[in-house]
Amino acid sequence: MKVLLIKDVKSLGKAGEVKEVKDGYGKNFLIGKGFAKHATEEIIAQHKEDEKQAAADLASEIASLKEMAVKLDKAEIIITKKLGQNGHLFGAITKDEVAHALLEQHKIEIDKKHITDKVAIKTVGEHNLDLKLGHAIHATLHVDVQGE
Repeated sequence: MKVLLIKDVKSLGKAGEVKEVKDGYGKNFLIGKGFAKHATEEIIAQHKEDEKQAAADLASEIASLKEMAVKLDKAEIIITKKLGQNGHLFGAITKDEVAHALLEQHKIEIDKKHITDKVAIKTVGEHNLDLKLGHAIHATLHVDVQGE
């Protein structure tokens, strides 16, 4: 019996492969547990179509992330924060504040988890933040912190 593996199966193969197995193993274990489907021509054709669609979706997502990275590299946001007596900021600029300012000032929405800088912004002036957008695409956001 031929089966199309849906999930990786140890000692048999990886997802997407078509394998020849014994009838009982294929029906009772692989298909019964949801690891595989019976490999008919329709199932194989549908799987190939799904793979093409997934590849197209991935290419579209990467293109939009690259476009966003170009916009972010050119963008500069201004964050105004209250100053203490010694001229330092009260607290630090958080990732949430940076994401909110970017949405307000440039209409670009990013998740605060994409901001990867480990050092908190605690001083007035210009800072560059590294943004990890996914699929090995990075951008640099310029942040100008001003005191009030």
